[in-house]
Amino acid sequence: MTGHSLLIAVRDLAAHVGDPGWRIFDCRHDLADPGFGERAYADGHLPGAQFFHLDRDLSGNKTGRNGRHPLPDRTGFAARLGALGVDRSNQIVVYDDAGGMFAARLWWMLRWLGHEPVALLDGGLQAWLSAGMALSRTPPQHTRAHYQPGRGAEPVDVGEVMALLGRPDTLLVDARSPDRFRGENEVLDPVGGHIPGARNRFFRDNLGADLHFKPPGELRAEFAAVVGSVDPATVIHQCGSGVTACHNLLAMEVAGFAGSRLYAGSWSEWCADPARPVARAGFSSSAQESS
Repeated sequence: MTGHSLLIAVRDLAAHVGDPGWRIFDCRHDLADPGFGERAYADGHLPGAQFFHLDRDLSGNKTGRNGRHPLPDRTGFAARLGALGVDRSNQIVVYDDAGGMFAARLWWMLRWLGHEPVALLDGGLQAWLSAGMALSRTPPQHTRAHYQPGRGAEPVDVGEVMALLGRPDTLLVDARSPDRFRGENEVLDPVGGHIPGARNRFFRDNLGADLHFKPPGELRAEFAAVVGSVDPATVIHQCGSGVTACHNLLAMEVAGFAGSRLYAGSWSEWCADPARPVARAGFSSSAQESS
């Protein structure tokens, strides 16, 4: 079985555990406890899985102006993949225990490198355990490879977002919870609110109660209600720091809406500059005025 590029079921992944052409990555994380993922991985992970840390592996250096999870250097990230034995021929599967909240970031980053055969385990760790599958405590060993990055999905930078504000042919979709989108209960960033003109699609609404993605038709109807008649290729996804936005981007592809893009810096980068405008429920101003 080859060519998985969106979601993969437990039964399909289980058939390829130990396959030398497949690589599995555990992306578990807790924003309030950054060491959680590594501890959980050590306690038990999918057989053959390697671990990627959101802060160290899936993010770059923070400057205080580029957001909480800026993208790492492309070349350095590719070298990290190669050091773990990954090459461009591998089918990659990513998972976490949060419905893909963190694993979707790695899914998108591999697409950023032009790596098409990458899928997210639908239902994550919970689905694996519910199916009666075993975990392992043994880290896999792979021979170092050379990973040559290609050109894939390109992120949108803050300058492009600023230039596109107010244009009817472009739409920002914010993946944060509705209260944070409205500027309420903000606990992660110093300023509450959202980028003017953005629409809210909470990433958790992509999932059913079992943490599996909703069926494509259901996702298509729900995203159509958000984006309307806008060309999916002109949709830009953002969130707090460019992580859960990837979940919405993946869900749109599952729904059949291909080509949307990621603003990786997202709200945490946007609100770092007090000159940038901020919108909240019933209020709009500069970030400086609303802080």
